[in-house]
Amino acid sequence: MSSIVRLAGAAAAAGVLTAAFVLPAVGGSGVVVVAATEAVNLQPEELAEPPLAEKTTVYDAEGTRIAQFYAQDRKVVPLERIADVMKTAIVAIEDDRFYEHGAIDIEGTARALVKNLTSGGIGQGGSSITQQYVKQVLLNSAETEKEKNAALEASYARKLKELRHAMAIEQKYTKDEILEKYLNIAYFGAGANGVEAAARRFFGVPASRLNVAQAAALAGAVQDPNRTSPDRGAKARELLLQRRDVVLDRMAELGRITRAQADAAKARKLGYKGVKQPNGCQESRYPYFCEYVRHELLSDPAFGKTRRQREAAFSQGGLKVHTTLDPKAQKAAEAAVRKHVHASDRALAAEALVQPGTGAIKAMAASRPFGGSARRNEISYNAVADTDHGGLIGFQPGSTFKTFTLITALKQGMKIDDGITAGAGYTAPGYAAFKNCAGENVGDPSWTVTNDEGSPGFKTLATGTWGSVNTFFMALQERVGLCPTVETATSLGIKRADGAKLREFETFTLGINESDPVTVATAYAAIAARGTYCPPMAITKITGRDGRTATYRPRCERVLDPQVADATAHILSGVFTKGTMSGVGGIGRPAAGKTGTTDGYASAWFAGFTPDLAGAVSIGDPRGSQRHKLTGVTIGGRYYGAVQGASLPGPIWKDTMTSALRGVAPARFTPVDTARFGGCGQDCAPARQHPDDATDDAADDSTDDSTDGAVQEPYEDPFGQ
Repeated sequence: MSSIVRLAGAAAAAGVLTAAFVLPAVGGSGVVVVAATEAVNLQPEELAEPPLAEKTTVYDAEGTRIAQFYAQDRKVVPLERIADVMKTAIVAIEDDRFYEHGAIDIEGTARALVKNLTSGGIGQGGSSITQQYVKQVLLNSAETEKEKNAALEASYARKLKELRHAMAIEQKYTKDEILEKYLNIAYFGAGANGVEAAARRFFGVPASRLNVAQAAALAGAVQDPNRTSPDRGAKARELLLQRRDVVLDRMAELGRITRAQADAAKARKLGYKGVKQPNGCQESRYPYFCEYVRHELLSDPAFGKTRRQREAAFSQGGLKVHTTLDPKAQKAAEAAVRKHVHASDRALAAEALVQPGTGAIKAMAASRPFGGSARRNEISYNAVADTDHGGLIGFQPGSTFKTFTLITALKQGMKIDDGITAGAGYTAPGYAAFKNCAGENVGDPSWTVTNDEGSPGFKTLATGTWGSVNTFFMALQERVGLCPTVETATSLGIKRADGAKLREFETFTLGINESDPVTVATAYAAIAARGTYCPPMAITKITGRDGRTATYRPRCERVLDPQVADATAHILSGVFTKGTMSGVGGIGRPAAGKTGTTDGYASAWFAGFTPDLAGAVSIGDPRGSQRHKLTGVTIGGRYYGAVQGASLPGPIWKDTMTSALRGVAPARFTPVDTARFGGCGQDCAPARQHPDDATDDAADDSTDDSTDGAVQEPYEDPFGQ
């Protein structure tokens, strides 16, 4: 064999390799050696090295990991963060002359040739670590099955291509750099790519803390990782144990460890732990918020022109995604929902919390677990969001939409004590009584609206709202106009959860358009922010694997006159003391809100806010709210003849806000401009919900420092950037 080595070495040095001396050709029934006159010109060929697929990690507002996504479980680490014994083991078993030869290990290749010639086939490859790295790059770069097969095919064309690339790699990098790249790209089995992921998956330790036995097991795994993948059962683990011992013997044979060290390591059990690495929202602590973030990224063209490109960037790009989720608020929402609605209930409750003046989503919770198991009553969609963020059709928000008619009336100059006489029933006086925004007549004089709550008679803007009187709001919407009411709602971000066009019918004010808690909470947050609407945001910054960071700031605009928003907040604050929530009570600080109960009790809502936080709660039966109404139902272990906004959503909201805002100094609404909106006398002073709820009498004597016409100071730079 020595003559073969010398001849091959001389040829390789000249950049020309004689095929007969290195590459056995297999054909027919035996071995055919390529003629010595067939010279193969081996010149370095540049190798494209796309970034390795790495996991994307999502963090909450405090920097704690809440989810991760990966197509390949991998964490790239520098060579200094890999145990020396791991480097020693992989070199010993895969390429013991790695630090001595160039791109081609002539001795190893010739040794493989002799083995192949005597066995009648290709039984030994003789590939160097550099060649193996090249093969892994080509395999990882393959996008189609055809390209993957080409990267794995047993052909001389593929082998020669690898050799050319290997020569270029040896010229481009040091040996340590090549070893680092190889250890980060290699597949070890059990879904672990790269030595760091393998060390954690197999043994629950980082690669820097691997011991001799563990390092030998991982080094042995790369030869045939599918066959020795320890997650495949006892037989595979036994094969891996045998491979480990082969590596230990080889290390001892080469003098890299002593025979005593090898024997001691061989006496140890494999020690496979199978540490599970969470992947996707289903395994996140906060799956609904996670789903919202995932859909945000997959719909943003900044991460790729096509969805396929964006999915690749998300699952392979190694992004660090920082979000708005507040663990305290999330815990409060989850606890409140679980307290009132059981996961086993048919009814499904969902809640979203949004920060006024930023649109930052602070929490998203639902009463059922997220997943795909019907047996465990899991749901596989985002119950808190719209279809653009993984949700479904949502539920009709009912009387929470009356707020938009109220705002429209205030915009048009009506005062708090202005009113309308409401009857026991309302019938449109004609088809032209309501016109949609296309100018079409949509009145229906053949249908009569009745009252589920409140009594007929003269109602002011305040008393009609507190009593949530249907007939009053139908008459009010007739007066202010259907289209202006729709325009008010859309200016506050209102849209259908299913993405369809809003249904502009005369009953718009009664909440006939299915919606989701995030959308409704964000609309109410704009009232709290004195008319400044900020679209919901979940992401504050994203850092790429290259260290560059993109920062996301609130995109807000003034959509309401601040004084109109103040008057709206004042009227809605009375819902707790004089209206539909009076039986539930307030939260010990200034707050405002509106209950929502749909026709026939198909669903129920509550949407409300303080100057610091807004929230919306919905409940309905996902099997079909119109077919499975909330009447005669047991929810949370309690029987309800009929579920209204104040029955369940209101208490959930109250418990959530009380807990989420604990420790936060109470903020006050800006007083109503009585000269503009009229006579509510002493009631126009900054309101508390109930004397019994007062937590700090001194707060009533403090002066308001908000600035008319501008976003209040706490909202200017929420993330301190």
